[in-house]
Order: sequence, then C-alpha cells, then structure tokens
Amino acid sequence: MKEDFLHYLWKFKKFDISSLKTSNGEDVTIVNVGQYLQLAGPDFFNAQITIGNQKWAGNVEIHIKSSDWYVHHHERDEAYESVILHVVWEHDTEIFRKNNIEIPVLELKNYVSKETLEKYQSLLTPKSWIYCEKQLEAIDDFTVNNWKERLFFERLERKSINIQELLVQTNQDWEAVLFCLLAKNFGLNTNGELFLRIAQSIPFSVFRKESFELDNLEALLFGKAGLLSIEKEDRYFKNLLSRFNYLEHKYQLEQSIFEIVQFFKHRPDNFPTIRLSQLANVYHSQQNLFSKVIEANSIKNIYDFFKVSVSDYWQTHYQFDKESPKKMKSLSLAFIDLIIINTIIPIQFAYAKSQGKEISEDLIHLMQNVAPESNTIIQKFSSFGVKSKNAFDTQSLLQLKNEYCNKSKCLDCAIGMELLKKN
Repeated sequence: MKEDFLHYLWKFKKFDISSLKTSNGEDVTIVNVGQYLQLAGPDFFNAQITIGNQKWAGNVEIHIKSSDWYVHHHERDEAYESVILHVVWEHDTEIFRKNNIEIPVLELKNYVSKETLEKYQSLLTPKSWIYCEKQLEAIDDFTVNNWKERLFFERLERKSINIQELLVQTNQDWEAVLFCLLAKNFGLNTNGELFLRIAQSIPFSVFRKESFELDNLEALLFGKAGLLSIEKEDRYFKNLLSRFNYLEHKYQLEQSIFEIVQFFKHRPDNFPTIRLSQLANVYHSQQNLFSKVIEANSIKNIYDFFKVSVSDYWQTHYQFDKESPKKMKSLSLAFIDLIIINTIIPIQFAYAKSQGKEISEDLIHLMQNVAPESNTIIQKFSSFGVKSKNAFDTQSLLQLKNEYCNKSKCLDCAIGMELLKKN
C-alpha cells in the first residue's frame, strides 16, 4: 500500500461514502474533498467535511497509518494545525493537536471494495519493463493523445530550467543562450558539457563581431577547446594559433583550462574538430541567427539555416597534420533533427513564454514534422504496441518513461488512471 493510492481514493471518492464513520463512531459526510496541491503541508486544501452534526472547513492529511503523523513530526508543524480530518488506511493510534484536542480519523480500509484493491494490485504487479506494458494497447487514442500533449510540454518545461539558468549567467542575452545550447548539441553526449563551457568562455559579443571571418571563429573555438595547445607543423594550425593569440589579446579573454576533447569511440564525422568547424560555419553563414530561429515556423526554414559543412581545410582532414580524402562533411538531416528537438523547440518555447505568447500548437506542428528518434526506450514502447510517428511522439514517451514509469507514478499518469477504471 502506498500513499499515492490513498490520495487517488480520496480525490476521486473511490470508496463507499454512504456510511462513513470516524474511529470514534461519528458520522462523516464529504461535502468537498478539497484541492490536491502536492506541495509542502497537508495533502488536500480547503476541504469541507461534516462530522457528527458539525460542518468543518479545512485541510485533510492522508497517511498509511495514523502513527505516521508523529513519524513525520506533524505535531510540531503549524501548517498541520488546520487539519480537520486524518484519513488513513490503518488506524493504530490517536493523534492530537498542540492544544491536546484529538483530530478525527477516518480509516479507509473498511470502505474500499475488494475489486478496487485488485485493480490497483494488478496495475502495480512488477513486469519486465513497466507495470502496464501488457495493457498499453487497450488504452483509447483520445486518452493517449491528450496525455502525450501534456507530457510533451512537461518535458519542455524541464528543458526550460537550463535555459533560465543560462539567461541568468548571460545577463538575459538570448543570442548567447542559443549559442551555448547549440554548442552543447554539437558536442553530443561525449563532448556536450565541454562544448558548453567553451561557448560560455567566449563572450557572444566577441563571437558575433568576428562572425564575418570564418578562420577567426574557428580560432576562438579550437583555441578554447585546447586543440591549439600542442605545436603542429600544419600551416592551417599555425594560422589558427596566430589568430587565436591575437584575438585573446585583443579582447582580453580569460585563459580557460578544460579537459581534453574526446575523439575516442566517435565516428570520424563526429570528431570534435569537425563539429566545431560546422558550428563556426553556422554562425559565419547565418547572421542574426536567434531572430531567424525564433521566427521559424516550418521545418524547411530550420533545415535551411543549418545547411552547412566544414571549412576548406576540414574537407580534407579530420585531425591536424593528417590528410584524408576530400569530403564536404555537411550536417545530416538526422543531426539537424537533434538540434531542432534539443535546442530550437525548447528555446522557442522559453522565449514565447517570456513574452507571454501562446505558441503551443505551432510547436506541436513543428515536432510532428520531425522524424521520430530511435533509442532503446522508443523501441521498447514500440514492441508493446505504442508506435511513434514523429518526434512529438518520441519526446512525449521519453517524458513518460523517465518521469512516471521509472518513478512508479502510475496514479499520476493518465494511462494508469484509465487502467484502474478499465481493469
């Protein structure tokens, strides 16, 4: 038995409410169960209950056992002085307010049907991956689609936290935030955090000012990445090193010491040298990128912004001093899709929210035109009949698995709630 199940029972009155009595034998009538706030303090706020002949308005606290009141030290907390009813599964002790007045207790286990308990136990019986894996296909499309929309925006809200932190660090410079997010994306999982710190170490005003000279952008990125710290014979290396030393002195850039960028386990096209050159090319070819990104209302527009490759040198190299067959090394559509999912949509969402604009339908439409992601979570959902047509679906399912399934929050999940009704 878990408290979230008791919250569910109380919130939706999933028990026999016709003849309720307190542990002391007084009649109980529920006028209003109250608001389920899920915040600090009592579980349900501003409930209305009639106990005996007296009508009460106040808060309701819910526990597995009455004694949990003292286990959680509610007797010391002023917030619980307004509790008018203590709802428990098992009543094992009386509880009192500070003035020694006993708080009425309602023991639920005597009023919940066997069928309701069996439904709950069936839902939470361990399976091979998630609790409801064998029942997912039974859920109607209306419930699933509405829940996906909620999950999608929950995920965007979570991503917005990082954006808000970057806004504080950059003194509310949205262009700088976009630069940082793109840098992290270009670094992928292995070098993402390092690329982010590299971007944070270069004032965006400097990067924007030098954007007309591609070699200068590469010099700044390669220099800050520590890729110019070991002397090479290559002429292009010497050119970048000379430019970096000049720019570092010109703008009085702070010297940054980061860990070494990782080449290990990367395919050559994902080498940090290639990704940094591509990032430099994005800003060299697209002036006022932030404005373009915010105003973009079609996937084609966004693809056009990122139709870039590497500079001439990197077309014939993956590392300094090691020539290779010529290859343009343009950004793939799959890579641009990752940028759209992890940077473009989140920053559009956060910026619109800061401006008080409603663009929810636009964001959903954009994501529905992006190819679905492919990973073990999405593949597993597919094996249980939940197919993904686009990135809107996959982002919603990732939120579902990570924030609900993994945390056993079945009773906060629309699918779990629907299964409790259906089983």
